[in-house]
Amino acid sequence: MKFKDLSLIAKFNLVIISVFVVALVTTGFISYQLLQRNARHEVVQRAELMMEAALAVRDYTIGEIRPLLALQMRHSFLPQTVPAYAATQAFVQLRKTYPDYHYKEATLNPTNPRDRAVEWEVDIIEAFRSHPEQGGTVGARETPSGPSFYIARPIKIKDPACLTCHSTVEAAPKTMLARYGTANGFGWKLNEVVGAQIVSVPMELPLRQAREAFNTFMGSLVVVFVAVTIILNLMLRRIVIEPIVQMAHAADEVSKGKMDAPEFAESGRDEISLLGASFNRMRRSLDKAMKMLES
Repeated sequence: MKFKDLSLIAKFNLVIISVFVVALVTTGFISYQLLQRNARHEVVQRAELMMEAALAVRDYTIGEIRPLLALQMRHSFLPQTVPAYAATQAFVQLRKTYPDYHYKEATLNPTNPRDRAVEWEVDIIEAFRSHPEQGGTVGARETPSGPSFYIARPIKIKDPACLTCHSTVEAAPKTMLARYGTANGFGWKLNEVVGAQIVSVPMELPLRQAREAFNTFMGSLVVVFVAVTIILNLMLRRIVIEPIVQMAHAADEVSKGKMDAPEFAESGRDEISLLGASFNRMRRSLDKAMKMLES
């Protein structure tokens, strides 16, 4: 069926539905992209906050904890004086509440075995070693609990004091050797990238919240459109369609010579009222003309 063969209300609905579909697709695309971008921005902010928190713990350990324990370190090695250990332990406590949040100072040859880099961390470290000028990197990876976003920064030996514990077994404190042994954590060199600070935060919750917000928004938009369409159809039928149908019926009756049909009410100044008034005048004029012919 061609568009011109449709009824007025069918044409109206076809046009308004077409406009709505275009508007819905456009709005849906823009809002989905915006919500997803905001969700990712939230994830990045969380990761950056965790990284800065780890750096703050490291600085606090170096500036305040290590001097307080310097005397005890002569008798036994205290890992609490090691910035990497302090930062890692702080996030171990955090993971009791937020198990999907991770912080690790992944190292290729660590003193503490728990810091040894796994396969995907090794790739990041090797990339830093290949490009020592690189200050950091970001990315996403799949985990058993869902997608995870990570921020990584290279661990580069800039302080010669670090080599006291990590250059050779002979130079290392005996108290440290007694705790960790002589197999790992040695052979580091000044200005060498030996590992990476890696913060991982889950993406599933922010992305799910973004999807839920999108579905709620689009659902509300569809409900509003359906309500507006129903109201517009009722108004169109009441204000336009019914008067036009009545005029068409009256015109058909007049064309058959029946002049006794009631006139239309001429209240209002809208176009339909003006059309009704014009139709009434035309019918009265036609009625007078017919009577003049009969006489």
